[in-house]
Amino acid sequence: MPSCTGWKPPAACAPTGAGHPCHLGLWDGDALVAAAPGYLKDNSHGEFVFDHAWAQAYARHGLPYYPKWLCAVPYSPVTGPRLLARDAAARSALLEAMQALVAQSGLSSAHVNFHLQDEEPAFGADWLLREDIQFHWCNRGHWQGFEDFLAALDHKHRKNIRQERRKVAEAGISFRIVHGDDADEDDLAAMHGFYLQTFADYGNAPALTLAFLHHLARAMPRRLVLVLAERAGRTIAGALCLRGGDTLYGRYWGATELHPGLHFETCYYQGIAYCLREGLTRFEPGAQGRHKLARGFLPTSVRSRHWIAEPRFARALRDWCAQETASVRQHRQALRAHSPFRAEEGA
Repeated sequence: MPSCTGWKPPAACAPTGAGHPCHLGLWDGDALVAAAPGYLKDNSHGEFVFDHAWAQAYARHGLPYYPKWLCAVPYSPVTGPRLLARDAAARSALLEAMQALVAQSGLSSAHVNFHLQDEEPAFGADWLLREDIQFHWCNRGHWQGFEDFLAALDHKHRKNIRQERRKVAEAGISFRIVHGDDADEDDLAAMHGFYLQTFADYGNAPALTLAFLHHLARAMPRRLVLVLAERAGRTIAGALCLRGGDTLYGRYWGATELHPGLHFETCYYQGIAYCLREGLTRFEPGAQGRHKLARGFLPTSVRSRHWIAEPRFARALRDWCAQETASVRQHRQALRAHSPFRAEEGA
Protein backbone atom coordinates (compact mmCIF):
# COMPACT_ATOMS: atom_id res chain seq x y z
CA MET A 1 0.00 0.00 0.00
CA PRO A 2 1.31 3.50 -0.77
CA SER A 3 2.37 5.59 2.19
CA CYS A 4 -0.60 6.88 4.13
CA THR A 5 -0.64 9.68 6.71
CA GLY A 6 -3.30 11.82 8.23
CA TRP A 7 -3.39 12.69 11.92
CA LYS A 8 -3.37 16.20 13.24
CA PRO A 9 -0.09 17.32 14.81
CA PRO A 10 -0.02 16.87 18.60
CA ALA A 11 -0.11 20.61 19.27
CA ALA A 12 -3.53 20.76 17.62
CA CYS A 13 -4.78 17.94 19.82
CA ALA A 14 -4.08 19.25 23.30
CA PRO A 15 -6.52 17.47 25.64
CA THR A 16 -9.06 19.58 27.46
CA GLY A 17 -11.70 18.46 29.94
CA ALA A 18 -13.62 15.44 28.68
CA GLY A 19 -11.34 15.05 25.64
CA HIS A 20 -10.29 16.88 22.53
CA PRO A 21 -11.22 15.48 19.10
CA CYS A 22 -8.15 14.02 17.43
CA HIS A 23 -9.51 11.79 14.69
CA LEU A 24 -7.17 9.64 12.68
CA GLY A 25 -7.26 9.33 8.89
CA LEU A 26 -5.02 7.50 6.43
CA TRP A 27 -4.73 8.76 2.89
CA ASP A 28 -3.51 7.27 -0.37
CA GLY A 29 -2.91 10.47 -2.29
CA ASP A 30 -6.26 12.24 -2.24
CA ALA A 31 -8.20 9.09 -1.31
CA LEU A 32 -9.17 8.41 2.29
CA VAL A 33 -8.54 4.69 2.85
CA ALA A 34 -9.04 4.37 6.60
CA ALA A 35 -10.25 6.42 9.54
CA ALA A 36 -10.97 6.13 13.26
CA PRO A 37 -12.81 8.45 15.65
CA GLY A 38 -10.30 9.58 18.25
CA TYR A 39 -9.94 11.81 21.29
CA LEU A 40 -7.03 12.89 23.44
CA LYS A 41 -8.04 12.38 27.07
CA ASP A 42 -6.58 13.75 30.29
CA ASN A 43 -9.01 11.63 32.35
CA SER A 44 -11.02 8.43 32.01
CA HIS A 45 -14.51 9.84 32.48
CA GLY A 46 -17.43 8.67 30.37
CA GLU A 47 -15.65 5.70 28.81
CA PHE A 48 -17.31 2.69 30.53
CA VAL A 49 -14.06 0.72 30.21
CA PHE A 50 -12.42 1.39 33.53
CA ASP A 51 -8.67 1.97 33.64
CA HIS A 52 -8.38 4.17 36.72
CA ALA A 53 -6.21 1.51 38.42
CA TRP A 54 -3.84 1.65 35.46
CA ALA A 55 -3.50 5.41 35.84
CA GLN A 56 -2.85 5.00 39.57
CA ALA A 57 -0.16 2.39 38.91
CA TYR A 58 1.56 4.75 36.47
CA ALA A 59 1.45 7.52 39.06
CA ARG A 60 3.01 5.31 41.74
CA HIS A 61 5.93 4.72 39.41
CA GLY A 62 6.30 8.41 38.60
CA LEU A 63 5.01 8.05 35.04
CA PRO A 64 2.22 10.05 33.37
CA TYR A 65 -0.74 8.00 32.16
CA TYR A 66 -2.46 11.05 30.70
CA PRO A 67 -2.80 12.17 28.03
CA LYS A 68 -3.88 9.00 26.27
CA TRP A 69 -5.59 8.48 22.92
CA LEU A 70 -9.08 6.95 22.85
CA CYS A 71 -10.91 5.54 19.83
CA ALA A 72 -14.57 5.49 20.84
CA VAL A 73 -17.86 7.37 20.75
CA PRO A 74 -17.94 9.71 23.77
CA TYR A 75 -20.26 8.75 26.65
CA SER A 76 -21.69 5.82 24.69
CA PRO A 77 -21.04 2.21 25.80
CA VAL A 78 -22.36 1.01 22.44
CA THR A 79 -20.59 -1.53 20.24
CA GLY A 80 -20.04 -0.25 16.71
CA PRO A 81 -17.48 0.14 13.92
CA ARG A 82 -14.21 1.70 15.06
CA LEU A 83 -11.68 0.70 12.39
CA LEU A 84 -13.17 2.23 9.26
CA ALA A 85 -11.17 0.91 6.31
CA ARG A 86 -11.58 -0.07 2.69
CA ASP A 87 -9.81 -3.43 3.16
CA ALA A 88 -7.83 -5.54 5.62
CA ALA A 89 -4.50 -3.97 4.65
CA ALA A 90 -5.81 -0.47 5.32
CA ARG A 91 -7.24 -1.63 8.65
CA SER A 92 -3.86 -3.01 9.71
CA ALA A 93 -2.17 0.22 8.61
CA LEU A 94 -4.68 2.16 10.71
CA LEU A 95 -3.68 0.26 13.84
CA GLU A 96 -0.01 0.85 13.06
CA ALA A 97 -0.77 4.56 12.71
CA MET A 98 -2.40 4.56 16.15
CA GLN A 99 0.78 3.17 17.66
CA ALA A 100 2.87 5.70 15.76
CA LEU A 101 0.66 8.53 16.98
CA VAL A 102 1.18 7.42 20.58
CA ALA A 103 4.95 7.17 20.15
CA GLN A 104 5.43 10.44 18.26
CA SER A 105 3.12 12.41 20.57
CA GLY A 106 4.54 11.10 23.82
CA LEU A 107 1.25 9.50 24.91
CA SER A 108 0.98 6.55 27.26
CA SER A 109 -1.41 4.41 25.27
CA ALA A 110 -4.10 3.92 22.65
CA HIS A 111 -7.51 2.41 23.43
CA VAL A 112 -10.21 1.11 21.07
CA ASN A 113 -13.43 0.68 23.05
CA PHE A 114 -16.55 -1.29 22.08
CA HIS A 115 -15.33 -2.41 18.67
CA LEU A 116 -17.17 -4.88 16.45
CA GLN A 117 -16.39 -8.56 16.75
CA ASP A 118 -15.48 -8.76 13.06
CA GLU A 119 -12.76 -6.15 13.68
CA GLU A 120 -11.11 -8.47 16.20
CA PRO A 121 -8.78 -10.25 13.71
CA ALA A 122 -7.07 -6.95 12.82
CA PHE A 123 -5.54 -6.57 16.30
CA GLY A 124 -2.15 -8.09 16.90
CA ALA A 125 -1.02 -9.78 20.10
CA ASP A 126 0.43 -6.50 21.37
CA TRP A 127 -3.10 -5.05 21.61
CA LEU A 128 -4.38 -6.17 25.00
CA LEU A 129 -7.91 -7.59 25.08
CA ARG A 130 -10.47 -6.67 27.71
CA GLU A 131 -13.98 -8.07 27.88
CA ASP A 132 -17.00 -6.97 29.87
CA ILE A 133 -20.66 -7.86 30.17
CA GLN A 134 -23.71 -5.86 29.18
CA PHE A 135 -27.34 -6.97 29.36
CA HIS A 136 -29.28 -6.83 26.08
CA TRP A 137 -32.86 -7.70 25.20
CA CYS A 138 -33.43 -9.46 21.88
CA ASN A 139 -36.67 -10.37 20.12
CA ARG A 140 -36.24 -13.82 18.66
CA GLY A 141 -38.70 -13.12 15.90
CA HIS A 142 -41.96 -14.49 17.25
CA TRP A 143 -42.96 -11.96 19.93
CA GLN A 144 -45.64 -9.64 18.62
CA GLY A 145 -46.46 -7.88 21.88
CA PHE A 146 -45.53 -7.60 25.54
CA GLU A 147 -47.71 -10.56 26.54
CA ASP A 148 -45.81 -12.75 24.06
CA PHE A 149 -42.57 -11.68 25.71
CA LEU A 150 -43.97 -12.43 29.18
CA ALA A 151 -45.16 -15.83 28.05
CA ALA A 152 -41.57 -16.75 27.17
CA LEU A 153 -40.46 -16.17 30.78
CA ASP A 154 -40.67 -18.70 33.58
CA HIS A 155 -43.50 -18.30 36.09
CA LYS A 156 -41.43 -16.57 38.79
CA HIS A 157 -40.06 -13.82 36.56
CA ARG A 158 -43.32 -13.34 34.66
CA LYS A 159 -45.17 -12.86 37.97
CA ASN A 160 -42.54 -10.41 39.27
CA ILE A 161 -42.74 -8.20 36.17
CA ARG A 162 -46.53 -8.12 36.29
CA GLN A 163 -46.42 -7.12 39.95
CA GLU A 164 -43.93 -4.33 39.26
CA ARG A 165 -46.02 -2.97 36.41
CA ARG A 166 -49.21 -3.16 38.46
CA LYS A 167 -47.68 -1.13 41.30
CA VAL A 168 -46.76 1.65 38.88
CA ALA A 169 -50.25 1.71 37.39
CA GLU A 170 -51.87 1.69 40.83
CA ALA A 171 -49.79 4.74 41.76
CA GLY A 172 -51.62 6.61 39.01
CA ILE A 173 -48.59 6.85 36.72
CA SER A 174 -49.04 6.91 32.95
CA PHE A 175 -46.49 7.14 30.15
CA ARG A 176 -45.89 9.07 26.96
CA ILE A 177 -43.38 8.07 24.28
CA VAL A 178 -42.17 11.23 22.56
CA HIS A 179 -39.92 11.42 19.50
CA GLY A 180 -37.70 14.41 18.91
CA ASP A 181 -40.02 16.05 16.40
CA ASP A 182 -42.94 15.70 18.85
CA ALA A 183 -41.08 16.93 21.93
CA ASP A 184 -41.89 20.46 23.07
CA GLU A 185 -39.81 22.80 25.21
CA ASP A 186 -41.27 21.41 28.44
CA ASP A 187 -40.55 17.80 27.46
CA LEU A 188 -36.90 18.50 26.67
CA ALA A 189 -36.43 20.67 29.75
CA ALA A 190 -37.96 17.99 31.98
CA MET A 191 -35.72 15.27 30.54
CA HIS A 192 -32.63 17.42 30.96
CA GLY A 193 -33.64 18.16 34.54
CA PHE A 194 -33.95 14.44 35.30
CA TYR A 195 -30.51 13.88 33.78
CA LEU A 196 -28.93 16.64 35.88
CA GLN A 197 -30.53 15.35 39.06
CA THR A 198 -29.30 11.79 38.51
CA PHE A 199 -25.74 12.99 37.94
CA ALA A 200 -25.92 15.19 41.03
CA ASP A 201 -27.23 12.28 43.11
CA TYR A 202 -24.18 10.20 42.17
CA GLY A 203 -21.70 13.07 42.47
CA ASN A 204 -20.82 13.06 38.77
CA ALA A 205 -20.32 16.00 36.43
CA PRO A 206 -22.98 16.18 33.67
CA ALA A 207 -21.79 16.53 30.09
CA LEU A 208 -25.00 17.06 28.11
CA THR A 209 -26.62 20.49 27.88
CA LEU A 210 -30.22 21.38 27.21
CA ALA A 211 -29.06 22.94 23.94
CA PHE A 212 -27.66 19.55 22.95
CA LEU A 213 -31.03 17.88 23.51
CA HIS A 214 -32.63 20.54 21.31
CA HIS A 215 -29.99 19.80 18.68
CA LEU A 216 -30.80 16.07 18.81
CA ALA A 217 -34.50 16.82 18.46
CA ARG A 218 -33.83 18.89 15.34
CA ALA A 219 -31.06 16.84 13.74
CA MET A 220 -32.37 13.35 14.61
CA PRO A 221 -36.12 13.91 15.03
CA ARG A 222 -37.16 10.24 14.84
CA ARG A 223 -33.99 8.87 16.45
CA LEU A 224 -34.46 10.67 19.76
CA VAL A 225 -36.97 8.78 21.92
CA LEU A 226 -38.12 10.07 25.32
CA VAL A 227 -40.07 7.92 27.76
CA LEU A 228 -41.94 10.33 30.06
CA ALA A 229 -43.80 9.25 33.19
CA GLU A 230 -46.68 11.44 34.40
CA ARG A 231 -48.71 11.55 37.60
CA ALA A 232 -51.36 14.07 38.67
CA GLY A 233 -50.65 16.22 35.62
CA ARG A 234 -46.89 16.45 36.20
CA THR A 235 -43.96 14.79 34.47
CA ILE A 236 -42.19 12.94 37.28
CA ALA A 237 -39.64 10.73 35.50
CA GLY A 238 -38.07 10.17 32.14
CA ALA A 239 -35.63 8.04 30.16
CA LEU A 240 -33.64 9.32 27.21
CA CYS A 241 -33.14 6.78 24.42
CA LEU A 242 -31.72 6.81 20.92
CA ARG A 243 -33.01 4.65 18.10
CA GLY A 244 -30.79 2.91 15.55
CA GLY A 245 -31.72 0.85 12.54
CA ASP A 246 -32.97 -2.17 14.49
CA THR A 247 -31.96 -1.26 18.06
CA LEU A 248 -33.12 0.99 20.86
CA TYR A 249 -30.33 2.39 23.04
CA GLY A 250 -31.17 3.45 26.59
CA ARG A 251 -28.93 6.25 27.86
CA TYR A 252 -30.07 8.29 30.86
CA TRP A 253 -32.94 8.44 33.30
CA GLY A 254 -34.10 10.43 36.31
CA ALA A 255 -37.13 11.05 38.53
CA THR A 256 -38.47 13.64 40.95
CA GLU A 257 -40.67 11.11 42.75
CA LEU A 258 -39.82 7.63 43.98
CA HIS A 259 -42.37 4.86 43.42
CA PRO A 260 -41.94 1.06 43.54
CA GLY A 261 -41.17 -0.23 40.06
CA LEU A 262 -40.93 3.21 38.44
CA HIS A 263 -37.31 2.79 37.36
CA PHE A 264 -37.94 -0.64 35.83
CA GLU A 265 -41.07 0.53 34.00
CA THR A 266 -39.50 3.72 32.67
CA CYS A 267 -36.14 2.30 31.67
CA TYR A 268 -36.94 -1.28 30.66
CA TYR A 269 -40.58 -2.29 30.19
CA GLN A 270 -41.62 0.78 28.23
CA GLY A 271 -38.56 0.30 26.00
CA ILE A 272 -39.36 -3.36 25.39
CA ALA A 273 -42.95 -2.47 24.52
CA TYR A 274 -41.69 0.25 22.16
CA CYS A 275 -39.40 -2.21 20.38
CA LEU A 276 -42.23 -4.70 19.95
CA ARG A 277 -44.56 -2.03 18.53
CA GLU A 278 -41.91 -0.57 16.22
CA GLY A 279 -40.41 -3.85 15.00
CA LEU A 280 -37.01 -3.27 16.59
CA THR A 281 -35.16 -6.47 17.42
CA ARG A 282 -32.74 -5.30 20.11
CA PHE A 283 -32.74 -3.09 23.19
CA GLU A 284 -29.45 -2.10 24.82
CA PRO A 285 -30.34 -0.21 28.01
CA GLY A 286 -26.80 0.84 28.97
CA ALA A 287 -23.78 -0.51 30.80
CA GLN A 288 -23.76 -2.77 33.85
CA GLY A 289 -26.75 -3.76 35.98
CA ARG A 290 -27.26 -7.42 36.88
CA HIS A 291 -30.84 -6.57 37.90
CA LYS A 292 -31.62 -6.38 34.17
CA LEU A 293 -31.21 -10.15 33.84
CA ALA A 294 -34.41 -10.86 35.77
CA ARG A 295 -36.25 -8.56 33.37
CA GLY A 296 -35.34 -10.32 30.15
CA PHE A 297 -31.95 -8.80 29.32
CA LEU A 298 -29.33 -11.50 28.76
CA PRO A 299 -25.56 -11.16 29.38
CA THR A 300 -23.67 -10.19 26.24
CA SER A 301 -19.92 -9.77 25.72
CA VAL A 302 -18.42 -6.42 24.75
CA ARG A 303 -14.77 -5.90 23.87
CA SER A 304 -12.02 -3.32 23.89
CA ARG A 305 -8.36 -3.32 22.86
CA HIS A 306 -5.45 -1.44 24.41
CA TRP A 307 -1.91 -0.68 23.23
CA ILE A 308 0.51 0.31 25.99
CA ALA A 309 3.68 2.15 24.98
CA GLU A 310 5.73 1.39 28.11
CA PRO A 311 7.02 -2.22 27.70
CA ARG A 312 7.14 -3.01 31.42
CA PHE A 313 3.54 -1.98 31.94
CA ALA A 314 2.48 -3.75 28.74
CA ARG A 315 3.93 -7.04 30.09
CA ALA A 316 2.31 -6.62 33.50
CA LEU A 317 -1.06 -5.62 32.09
CA ARG A 318 -1.05 -8.54 29.64
CA ASP A 319 -1.25 -11.00 32.52
CA TRP A 320 -3.79 -8.83 34.34
CA CYS A 321 -6.06 -8.59 31.27
CA ALA A 322 -5.86 -12.34 30.66
CA GLN A 323 -6.97 -13.04 34.23
CA GLU A 324 -9.75 -10.45 33.98
CA THR A 325 -11.03 -11.89 30.71
CA ALA A 326 -11.11 -15.43 32.09
CA SER A 327 -13.04 -14.21 35.12
CA VAL A 328 -15.52 -12.25 33.00
CA ARG A 329 -16.19 -15.22 30.74
CA GLN A 330 -16.76 -17.48 33.73
CA HIS A 331 -19.12 -14.92 35.23
CA ARG A 332 -21.07 -14.65 31.96
CA GLN A 333 -21.59 -18.42 31.90
CA ALA A 334 -22.81 -18.34 35.49
CA LEU A 335 -25.25 -15.54 34.68
CA ARG A 336 -26.65 -17.43 31.70
CA ALA A 337 -27.46 -20.30 34.03
CA HIS A 338 -29.92 -17.92 35.72
CA SER A 339 -31.80 -16.95 32.55
CA PRO A 340 -35.39 -15.84 33.27
CA PHE A 341 -36.66 -17.59 30.14
CA ARG A 342 -38.35 -20.96 30.08
CA ALA A 343 -36.08 -23.87 29.10
CA GLU A 344 -37.90 -24.42 25.81
CA GLU A 345 -37.00 -20.88 24.79
CA GLY A 346 -33.38 -22.00 24.57
CA ALA A 347 -32.01 -19.06 26.59
